[in-house]
Amino acid sequence: MPMSPYMASIREKIGTQLLEIPAVSVLTYDDQDRVLLVHHAEYDEWTTPGGAVEPGEVPSEAAVREMYEETGLHVRLDDVLGVYGGPEYTTAYSNGDRVSFMIVLFLGTRLSGEPRPDNVETLDVGWFARSEIADLEARPWVREVLENAWRDRSRPYFTPPAWTPSEDHSG
Repeated sequence: MPMSPYMASIREKIGTQLLEIPAVSVLTYDDQDRVLLVHHAEYDEWTTPGGAVEPGEVPSEAAVREMYEETGLHVRLDDVLGVYGGPEYTTAYSNGDRVSFMIVLFLGTRLSGEPRPDNVETLDVGWFARSEIADLEARPWVREVLENAWRDRSRPYFTPPAWTPSEDHSG
């Protein structure tokens, strides 16, 4: 889906300045433990299905909606696999807009549908084994997210915080 009306109204006010965006993503595995990824049209790289949480939208609903829009799969969300953000989750679009994503990563189980791209945001969908990820043209953060998920799906992953309280910090 192209830029939402909400995002377009923000961009009218701030131009291409960096914008922090709440986002969701879903990992779904098949019976061979392969993960479903999408080939993103904007980046020309593979990534996890997902996208922005719209104003007033429940993150879990955004995850189910984004998964369906980008892959044609209707999923049940089973767990939160992690929360990701920081400099490596920042990107610039071809129009110059800069965004930094704070992503809630869900584990999902396919309920219905057959994988297919939407031919707007996604050009292809595919199932990938863990051994295939290293050679994949992918968003920079995708390998980290997938390795964390394959390592341990029973515990959510959080980047260890580097910040600690000190006398220098005010507020």
